[in-house]
Amino acid sequence: MSLLLKNVRLETGYQFENEEVIRTNTELMDILMEDGVFKKIEKQIEPSENVTVLDAKGRLLLPSLKDMHIHLDKTYYSGPWKAPTIAKKGIWTRIEEEQQLLPKQLPVMVDRAQAIIELLISNGHTHIRTHCNVDPLIGTKHVELVLELLENYRDKITYELVAFPQHGLLHSQVEQQLQQALQMGATHIGGLDPATVDQDINRSLETMVRLAHEADKGIDIHLHDGGTLGEYEIHRLMDYLEHYQFKNEVTISHAFALADISTASLEKLMERMKKHQINIATTVPFGQNRPTIPVFHLTNSGIGVAVGHDSLTDHWSPFGSGDTVDKLKILAERFYCSDERRLGQCWKFGSGNITPLNEQGLQQWPKIGDEANAVLVEAVCSAQVIARNRPIEYVLFRGNVTFEKQ
Repeated sequence: MSLLLKNVRLETGYQFENEEVIRTNTELMDILMEDGVFKKIEKQIEPSENVTVLDAKGRLLLPSLKDMHIHLDKTYYSGPWKAPTIAKKGIWTRIEEEQQLLPKQLPVMVDRAQAIIELLISNGHTHIRTHCNVDPLIGTKHVELVLELLENYRDKITYELVAFPQHGLLHSQVEQQLQQALQMGATHIGGLDPATVDQDINRSLETMVRLAHEADKGIDIHLHDGGTLGEYEIHRLMDYLEHYQFKNEVTISHAFALADISTASLEKLMERMKKHQINIATTVPFGQNRPTIPVFHLTNSGIGVAVGHDSLTDHWSPFGSGDTVDKLKILAERFYCSDERRLGQCWKFGSGNITPLNEQGLQQWPKIGDEANAVLVEAVCSAQVIARNRPIEYVLFRGNVTFEKQ
């Protein structure tokens, strides 16, 4: 199928005044998409036969979004309102709750997961990384059901699935179930606070890395432990990556320790993380007693950072929206990115590190041959989209319209 976008706005460069970026320059172009990629980008393209034409009417084209941390398999979203209880015993409260909650939610799990997928697509996402519980209560049932559901959306999204031992890899004794989940099609294996939950840092981390190595899969570990404890866990993780000569993708979700260790310790840790190409996924927490990791210091040091929502509303938190543009706005506010250039560059945290312009203002997207995943927004530039949370009106996946705002 071929799709021709007429009158679409593209960012072409920055306008400078006194060496400061004061405006983003744009041009109206026509774009032809064929076989899932950008085929032509010209001022005027005449439509041929069997080409669908969409008049963008001056809307801005931006790279589509990726949610790199969501839990599709346990949510209240689309169901009756229910606020979380107070976690009097911290994470142990939530683990105890799940022993009662997950079996009760199983009959509605797929419908609620589907509702989140539909929401994420309408909010401009063409890729989802979801964590799915693997625990003694439901075994690999969540993995099985969510994989089946995601396959139904393969013409609208790509996806990754993390087999996640929410109740602790060692604590819940799920090594065999995790191996089964990886054989079923999970792309990553997860882990959870090896000191706090598993209470055996070395055996927990070694088991996780060994299973990923044997199955040739990636790793995405939830690491909430802060301070020098979290720092030590990250170093031990990298020790085991080196022991197994691990080459696949590694992501640390949350990584709160990066927010509260000394500068010297952070620099040493980041240098080693860069060597192992470790990525970070964050929900951009902010406020009292909610440490925010140094996002821009990490990216400036060559460490990839991506945003995710974690949950929309569940027994952990009632606050998620599934709106990554809003998440990017929170990030920009948190780090005082109020100028044109830094605002626009924040888009990379939601798009897999793709922005129309690089830091110097050179156009780098879209290019002929790039996969045609994009959104159309009523805005003059990406900085405005983030600062004013402009709504996404069309979503394109591999050159096909997957969502149109009514």
